[in-house]
Amino acid sequence: MRTIIKNATIVNEGKEFIGYVVIEDEFITRVQKGRYSQLENDDDIIIDAEGLYLIPGVIDDHVHFREPGLEAKGTISTESRAAVAGGITSYMDMPNTQPATTTLQRLEDKIKIAERDSIANYSFFFGGTKKNIDLLKHLDPHTVCGVKVYMDDDSLGKNPEKQDKTLRTILEKSPVLVMVHCEDRKTIKDNTKVLMKRFKGQNDFPARYHSRICNDEACFNATMRAVLLAKETGARMHVAQISSEKELWLFQNTPLDEKNITAEACIANLMFCNEDYDWLGTQIKTDPAVKTPEDREALRKGISFGLIDLVASDHAPHLLKEKIGGALKAASGMPLLQVSLASMLELTDKGVLGVDKVVELMCHNPAILYRIDRRGFIKKGYYADLVLLDPEAYWKVKESICYSKCGWSPMNEHTFKWKVRSTFVNGKLAFDNNEIKEDVRGKALVFDN
Repeated sequence: MRTIIKNATIVNEGKEFIGYVVIEDEFITRVQKGRYSQLENDDDIIIDAEGLYLIPGVIDDHVHFREPGLEAKGTISTESRAAVAGGITSYMDMPNTQPATTTLQRLEDKIKIAERDSIANYSFFFGGTKKNIDLLKHLDPHTVCGVKVYMDDDSLGKNPEKQDKTLRTILEKSPVLVMVHCEDRKTIKDNTKVLMKRFKGQNDFPARYHSRICNDEACFNATMRAVLLAKETGARMHVAQISSEKELWLFQNTPLDEKNITAEACIANLMFCNEDYDWLGTQIKTDPAVKTPEDREALRKGISFGLIDLVASDHAPHLLKEKIGGALKAASGMPLLQVSLASMLELTDKGVLGVDKVVELMCHNPAILYRIDRRGFIKKGYYADLVLLDPEAYWKVKESICYSKCGWSPMNEHTFKWKVRSTFVNGKLAFDNNEIKEDVRGKALVFDN
């Protein structure tokens, strides 16, 4: 049985054209310009995509699905459904669950949960720390997307010198790409002390001060240290969630396949700024913090000019009760998975970038960077991970249509013009006309490392 998507505006590899795609089983068997005019078999499934855009499925390399240990916020089952509703067909989950994914057994446990429950394709980061460096040699580079390290906690060491020593060793020994969360703990502590004095010893203060605690200096200091270590070791390193203009100075706009050091921007830092604290409060508290309108504008230019290599959601669901408090007490992170693609497409309507650039940043480049087998492009022989988009849908975000288990969105009541009509995962409809198809299961991503 074949599925034929015809009369679509196909966006792929910098080109946009009217054409059709033929899917057989899990794979794309034909991509052709022009109208579909061939004879149809009786059992063919024909989808007339007139007026719709067809793009590769989004590959999100930065999500927090919370399982195991934090299932009240989200699970691999619930969050993978939010993913396909948002046009995301593959994801890479972070290791900061409870317990953290810092042993080989815990990594295997998460994979087994995904095999059973995930509707989208999946992979999981291994958490690199000062205590588990000896395990790195046992990671399978064909099944593990990367090693994630955090410079803003004690997992690498309690001071910059020890952190740098550990990070250097991880960069030298990791058989896979290393993703680094870059915030300098000392700078954050110093900024907190200054504000504590200002607020006369209070143990919390308004949400907008989070951007003064986790400021551009805290991010630049840590990112600069990480970049220098990556250059010295020659390792493949990816800096997660660039949030400031200053950090952009550390990156180059050379072709992606020539880079060892790459950068990611996330939806929160591209869509929000510190002025939004006044009406959204701690709903937009995230780490690294959203910063000034000038920083947001610089990041948007950075994605257009090739300084930033891909865009991810940093989907991090919390219960609303955990967002109560201020700059210190409220949890950091927000659920953005279901609206990440729509948010980027909104930037196309504002003239920030073209649809082809969105596809490059969210589909092509993650596949190239992580060397993912046969995904991220609309090509013959590739897995049929595809998304049909309606560019004139005009829909409003409502909590009632949020698939994430936490049940809320910082984009609540926001109207988007672009909408995901259908999402195909490995050739099967996983989401169609606001309905999740429960009989679909994703596959483990395979890497050509």
